Amino acid sequence: MKERQIEFVQNRRYYQNEIVDKKHILLALHGYGQLAQYFYRKFHSLENDFGLVIPEGPHRFYLEGSSGRVGASWMTKEWREQDIAENTRYLHQLTAEIRSCNPTAKLTLLGFSQGGATAARFYQADPSLFSKLILWASVFPPDIAMQQFPQGKRMDFVIGTKDPYFDSESSAKVQNEYTALGFEVHTFEGAHDIHPQTLRAVLSKY
Repeated sequence: MKERQIEFVQNRRYYQNEIVDKKHILLALHGYGQLAQYFYRKFHSLENDFGLVIPEGPHRFYLEGSSGRVGASWMTKEWREQDIAENTRYLHQLTAEIRSCNPTAKLTLLGFSQGGATAARFYQADPSLFSKLILWASVFPPDIAMQQFPQGKRMDFVIGTKDPYFDSESSAKVQNEYTALGFEVHTFEGAHDIHPQTLRAVLSKY
């Protein structure tokens, strides 16, 4: 047999508040198994001050068995390079849509957990789009050479001290890696989640 491809138009959904008059816009990518509409709720406290744009990963699936709660992911190991390219193209088009509504706002890109790798790849593709990059509880993608990652802008890494996906050794290792990349590292007392007070403190540092 021979593998083939076909190209077609596909819609992808995202959630946002009113962004037209905002001075700051946050584009936030959710983690594995989350849906954008629920991930959006983690940023409710920012709604008065920030435009919020929360896109959803293209791969939706049942979290347990064949029914019940649904989550989404950005990719799997299968056809990985194609998914990386399509995610970047999708986010480029979404960012162009944001800029058509508000061309002057400072735009921050945030990636949480699995969304952090997608955010890092998108940022590397065109860092000029953003004023700030925040990677949260995520491992730096192994397909990006660290010495080629763009620097010179504000970059932050955040991780909880009780994150079940990082023991003390792996947490220290990932913090050292991000420090070497030029990120400022922040920790908070908590698990694998967005911590609103820490988020607001990091966003205040432009």
